[in-house]
Amino acid sequence: ICRDIPGILSIAEKIKLLADVRGFILMAIDGRAAAGKSTLSHMLEKHLACNVFHMDDFFLPPEMKTRERLSVPGGNVYWERFRADVLDPLKERQPFAYRPYSCKTQSLGEPVRVTPLAINLVEGSYALHPEIAKWYDYKIFVDIPYAHQIERILNRNGADMLLRFQNEWIPMEEMYFQAFSVRSKCDMLIQIENLKI
Repeated sequence: ICRDIPGILSIAEKIKLLADVRGFILMAIDGRAAAGKSTLSHMLEKHLACNVFHMDDFFLPPEMKTRERLSVPGGNVYWERFRADVLDPLKERQPFAYRPYSCKTQSLGEPVRVTPLAINLVEGSYALHPEIAKWYDYKIFVDIPYAHQIERILNRNGADMLLRFQNEWIPMEEMYFQAFSVRSKCDMLIQIENLKI
């Protein structure tokens, strides 16, 4: 049924069972750049009635990108705003709204209105930052071999952006993964060999 991520129905069934037992769950999908986090979350959204939140909507605005902040593992995500604007309201299980940040325009977009559902999914790099990881009921790490990662980034983003990934973003992610042992603290590991999208 899904050639890109084998076992998608099995993954969805496990999540649905957990939601049925608990009545409300918050889960996270973290992993390496270009590993398929967004693809997996999109597939799960199609199989489950769930909210999906993207960590890309919570990167730092320029004025917060100080040398001190970026030297801290996981420091280039605005986890404080994510916790205040999304996680705190989700905990209350009341409708709320948040404003996604656009890296392209370097500004906040129009409010996104949310009604908490039985399954609420957070996807993206730094979703399992230790300041917010304790909130999750289920954690998935999506991994990919380095050679396939580079190939995917080149095909998806082009040569110029690949250099930024190699010199800036991948090293920052790796520092975060290692500093907080992110991969080993997850409930499920999905190893992508070569995602064809």
